[in-house]
Amino acid sequence: MKKSLRTIAKWLNIDTLETSDVMVSGVSINTKTIQPGDLFIPFKGEKVNGHQYVDQAFEKGASATLWQQDEPNPPRNVPIIFVKDSEKALQQMARSYRKEHQAIFIGITGSNGKTSTKDLVAGVLAPYFRVQKTAGNFNNNLGLPITILSLNEDTEFAVLEMGMSGYGEIEFLSTLAEPHYVAITNIGEAHMQDLGSREGIVKAKFEIVAGLQEEGCLFYDGDEPLLNPFIQQFNIENVTSTIKTISFGANSSNDVYAQSIQATENGSEFDVKGLIEDHFMIPVLGKHQVKNALVAILIAQKAGLTNKQIHDSLKNSSLTDMRMQVIPAENGSLFINDAYNAAPTSMKAAITFICETTIRPDKWLVLGDMLELGDDEQIYHEELANQINPQDFSGVCLYGPRMKWLYEKLQHMFADTHVIWSEKDYEPIRDTLKTYTTLNSIVLVKGSRGMALENVIK
Repeated sequence: MKKSLRTIAKWLNIDTLETSDVMVSGVSINTKTIQPGDLFIPFKGEKVNGHQYVDQAFEKGASATLWQQDEPNPPRNVPIIFVKDSEKALQQMARSYRKEHQAIFIGITGSNGKTSTKDLVAGVLAPYFRVQKTAGNFNNNLGLPITILSLNEDTEFAVLEMGMSGYGEIEFLSTLAEPHYVAITNIGEAHMQDLGSREGIVKAKFEIVAGLQEEGCLFYDGDEPLLNPFIQQFNIENVTSTIKTISFGANSSNDVYAQSIQATENGSEFDVKGLIEDHFMIPVLGKHQVKNALVAILIAQKAGLTNKQIHDSLKNSSLTDMRMQVIPAENGSLFINDAYNAAPTSMKAAITFICETTIRPDKWLVLGDMLELGDDEQIYHEELANQINPQDFSGVCLYGPRMKWLYEKLQHMFADTHVIWSEKDYEPIRDTLKTYTTLNSIVLVKGSRGMALENVIK
């Protein structure tokens, strides 16, 4: 974004600018990351009042600032816009900039796989178009507007991740972004404590269609039966519309599906059938990541890329760290770092991958607590025992208070030295892996973000 302060004032329905006009090249809500030319947006929270940092923002190069009208002692002799509510002003600025922008906007949501799918979509398009994507986890009511306002004016594709913790949040993000394409990666159990059931999660995720543009397309996980009623109703309501719905997944009943998935130390190779037919490779492991790649392939085809172009860019794409990330250890063992997050669906998928892979014969699991699962969290942890057979795994290391439930289920199945549980200390797990893993070993490390399980690898 590169706009005059006067233009931004008009976006906010302010006709008269009572200060000098300057150029603004971005927005920031944090003086630690502010860049020269940014418009600083101070928020008034329960513990921190951002207005206290306005002077610091100008010292670091801010070109202008917002200031809430109910906040006393505004700075003098600096470019400033007075607003009633900083958060609503940020969102209105993003809404206005979005309506001016000519990029193709892509919205991605799902219980698991949002970030990986975002990375794969951006990765497959980037060699051929000017692409920007959501940075980190800027996927909420503040992060998404900041992402939109950070778009260069010549950006051709904007790949936006959309997260939520309750009803109405994704609808708000979708109507703000007005995407041309949207994708629902899957439906898991994350936020069960807020939404009550997987059916509730489906309802919340499906809000992403709220802002979908005419002649747009909804890509959805066709392996998830809970989505079917929503898809059917959506098609009925849009029977005269030009919006299309396309399913992807592992089952041959989908419009596009993956077959013959092979894992190597370089990633996953697979065949795609249905609307697209060819052989592809991604530099990441896991059948669930192959399913995420199907979204990237479909959107790339919509963008006009040939199968060869898609193949070439997809095999060179990269994912954000801690998503089935391959890390060789000093003793020759191979870690699969999938420690960014975990829910029962993604946990089972990762365990299944390690169970079935032929990359290394000696297989280990390092699993951390799954958080935000509500009243049934004990059941979800205990059910993982059904996925873990001593004939398939040499050992299991468990971390966190909730993993004690799984430990009690597995304790009688493994030798004492090959199933351990630690509530708060990583060291026993590190010691076990140092002692028993070799160059023949592959180790899955997976847990919810709050468990910081990557510390085991360090």
